Amino acid sequence: MIALVLLLQPMPIIAKRGITELFWFEKSVGDLLPIIAGKSSTQASQLSRMLLLWVVLLLAGLCVRAGQSPRSHIILLVADDLGWNDVSFHGSNQIPTPNLDKLAYDGIILNNYYVSPICTPTRSAIMTGRHPIHTGMQYSVIVGPQPYGLPLNETIMPQYLNKLGYRSHMIGKWHLGFFANEYTPLYRGFESHYGYYLGCEDYFDHSSEANLNYWGWDWRRGQDILLNETGQYSTDLFTKEAVKVITNHDPSEPLFLFLPYQAVHSGNQYDALQAPQHYVDRFPHIKNIQRRLFAGMVSAMDDSVGTVISTLKQKGMYDNAIIAFTTDNGGPSNGFDWNAASNWPLRGVKDTIWEGGVRGVGFLHSPLLKQRNYVAEQMMHVCDWLPTFLKAAGGDPSLLVDSDGMDMWEMLSHNGKAIRSELLHNIDPKRKFAGIRIGDYKLLFGDIRPTWSDWYPPWQLKQDSNLLHINKTGGIKYKAALKENEEAIGQFFEEDGTCLNRKNSTNSKCPQNRAVKVKCGKKPLNASINCQPLKKLCLFHIPSDPCEYNNIADQHPDIVSMMLDRLAQYNSTMVAPGNKPFDPEADPKKHDNCWVPWIKLNKTEE
Repeated sequence: MIALVLLLQPMPIIAKRGITELFWFEKSVGDLLPIIAGKSSTQASQLSRMLLLWVVLLLAGLCVRAGQSPRSHIILLVADDLGWNDVSFHGSNQIPTPNLDKLAYDGIILNNYYVSPICTPTRSAIMTGRHPIHTGMQYSVIVGPQPYGLPLNETIMPQYLNKLGYRSHMIGKWHLGFFANEYTPLYRGFESHYGYYLGCEDYFDHSSEANLNYWGWDWRRGQDILLNETGQYSTDLFTKEAVKVITNHDPSEPLFLFLPYQAVHSGNQYDALQAPQHYVDRFPHIKNIQRRLFAGMVSAMDDSVGTVISTLKQKGMYDNAIIAFTTDNGGPSNGFDWNAASNWPLRGVKDTIWEGGVRGVGFLHSPLLKQRNYVAEQMMHVCDWLPTFLKAAGGDPSLLVDSDGMDMWEMLSHNGKAIRSELLHNIDPKRKFAGIRIGDYKLLFGDIRPTWSDWYPPWQLKQDSNLLHINKTGGIKYKAALKENEEAIGQFFEEDGTCLNRKNSTNSKCPQNRAVKVKCGKKPLNASINCQPLKKLCLFHIPSDPCEYNNIADQHPDIVSMMLDRLAQYNSTMVAPGNKPFDPEADPKKHDNCWVPWIKLNKTEE
């Protein structure tokens, strides 16, 4: 009769029983069956209905255990310009990232994952599941005075998730257009936005310069400019906001939290690398001041991620959460964009389609995954996040409109057979370059920034930012500086933020021992010149040559021909880039020195 007593309890109590009561449920049903059999037909019918009700209530309790949402909470964390060698789970022996490492090692490290080479295209792909060549976002980025954005006829991630009952909040950088209100986050599915619209700005005073003639404030809650948070570091402010959103959220409703950090993008040109001093002080072993500042920026973001995860756990939402982390593009290494990121040992930098520009730092972490603690070698593209999240949330990815993405949830959750066998890096009709990956092969050609096509070690010594700066490659001085840099970095590694001497340490618990590192193989003497994409097609076998040392196009004309045919097919589906010239009406001087939407759309434009 225990079950009958339980039926008199309020539903939340039953719900809290959860899955731990399954064994007890089987025993209770066994006890009730002979009781029902010994009653009259009317009594038996009543008891049967009560038993059925109890089963329904118990199943409901399994779905909303302890008041949790029946759908998973989705937390999407995006780093800005984070390089391959800027996290210790990839083997950085300068910058420990313990919070990111824990999530990566306990989740799924995406080791064959690709993003677009620069910011706006990647963010458009994340939001729409469509390749930038199909949305007009394939060329460059949206600069402040340019009156265009991600087209309004594109349905984006929060709009899809909201249909499934999600509450969608955004904290951080938008960079998908703001010239009219309709292009901003609150009009595109997010019920709140705290952050900024443009591509970069000062980390402390939150001002942004599109160029020397266009400068203004860009820090807001919703559409309201905030001027009272100057002097406060953006990463810290985003962390506080994320804690507030999670703490105030009703866990019985699914949460979509989109948190695209400012870190570790350069700030304004006059003060590009910025971090609170207590973070910079964590890295006395890095003698190069630019790299040390950059390390402080990474460390602040890593701490922020740790706080977000702790808050999810305190709120009881972690066990039902899916947490994804990605960079938007490769790192601006070696002084590119006044930055000090590192993609070592990969080739190239941000805004190139060398592996250093498009092979993305990323992982998926969730207690809901059937298999974890592994390195995924299955190919994945940034377009895949939207259909993957939809499937994980119980939606139907096949309902996505003209999607270029693929649902990776079941494959990743079970470490299954690869689904994707090719991806388009980009076709840029303005700069006139293209790149594609099919199977193990990568084809590229055109204007792939030839002056940024080298391999750039992370700066370590004070003089590195001069002697190893911007393609001062070759020559005795460069080679001597490179050797000295490598020897200096090789003398230490970090464990829990402590710099130790490699020769005197036998500690097997160092994160370096679990790091997923790229193995380049032997670099040929002609590595820098055997591929000249402005003159001729280049082909690389990425699994055996991830650092793009050996151009094998001449040896495989059949593969080159096949890949060119596939590129032509993509090209036939491409829309024109949406970029627009500067509009003087956007000038912040005309809007109280603030960046704000400056055009009102008529209904036909909407």
